[in-house]
Amino acid sequence: MALFPSIEADFGAVKTSEPVVRTVKFGDGYEQRITFGINQDPKKWALKFSNITEADSDTIETFLEARAADNLSFTWSPPDDSEIYSWVCDSWSKTLTSAGLATINANFRQVFEP
Repeated sequence: MALFPSIEADFGAVKTSEPVVRTVKFGDGYEQRITFGINQDPKKWALKFSNITEADSDTIETFLEARAADNLSFTWSPPDDSEIYSWVCDSWSKTLTSAGLATINANFRQVFEP
């Protein structure tokens, strides 16, 4: 599995948690909730790589395009963690901010694979 290039994202990256919960609602207004599955709290990260060189932005974009074309995940370590996890990038954008510089916005979604 490929490791995401060692280009640091900006501070202010946003981590989202969306626990997997199944809910059953009863006719009398009561409900029961239960966590579902083994990996019950996958994370999502909204990352921004601001004013990086066009070479670095091309490296990131080429890496993400190659993974998306082959439906492959990659490994990456979030800013608040030293562990390496598996991710996919469902969407990203590139903005040319000035001569020779670019900004990449990317959304990483944690996946669980053997």
